[in-house]
Amino acid sequence: MREFYETRRGQVARHMVRRAVRSVWPDLTGQSLLGLGFATPYLRQFKGEAERTLAFMPASQGVLHWPPEGPGVVSLVEETELPLPDYSIDRVMLVHGLENSESLRGLLREIWRVLTGDGRLLVVVPNRRGIWARSDRTPLGWGHPYTAAQLSRVLRDNMFIPARTERALYVPPTRSHTLLRSAPAFERMGARFFPTFAGVVMIESGKQLYAGTMQRAPRRLGRPVVVQLPQAAGRVQREKTPS
Repeated sequence: MREFYETRRGQVARHMVRRAVRSVWPDLTGQSLLGLGFATPYLRQFKGEAERTLAFMPASQGVLHWPPEGPGVVSLVEETELPLPDYSIDRVMLVHGLENSESLRGLLREIWRVLTGDGRLLVVVPNRRGIWARSDRTPLGWGHPYTAAQLSRVLRDNMFIPARTERALYVPPTRSHTLLRSAPAFERMGARFFPTFAGVVMIESGKQLYAGTMQRAPRRLGRPVVVQLPQAAGRVQREKTPS
């Protein structure tokens, strides 16, 4: 994934997807943000804006230092045991994660647990009907792709309420510099005339809250170290205080 995003094709893909992400989240000032999977290519635009930015990479994938110019904010984690307190994160961005997950239900339930009551999850996955999912020369050609309807069903089945769907990456997965330079034109035309064939689908969801306790996925031996988020702890106390 790192090598892909260092190529010209990867840089164009990152730019197109990042624009769509920003359209969903135009301002994260004062919010805590967690990137899961391989989300670092899309976190930089929020790093100076969000109150706190974290990146978790699953143990099965490996971990890379990020950002390169300063102290690292990336941790290697088990996807079903996120080292965070309950109700501690305002926004979670899941990229290159759901389609490669070894425990989809466990991962989504952990995300549900760490999100605040009004938190939001943004899932970015390869589009099953897009060209990018048909090429194994990019990370989008690996794992399990989804249509928008399939992704929405997965989220609903795991106690999330889909609220907004976006699509991006209409330029073909080519190495041609001429076509890659035309990526903005492909985005405009694709979004207007061929939305079904986008390279990626992304859905923003909120938590579905029930009167009761959500069961947590069984833990393995050993407990993770909790990342302390003072500002989140204060918010949890306020949420628990009866009105």
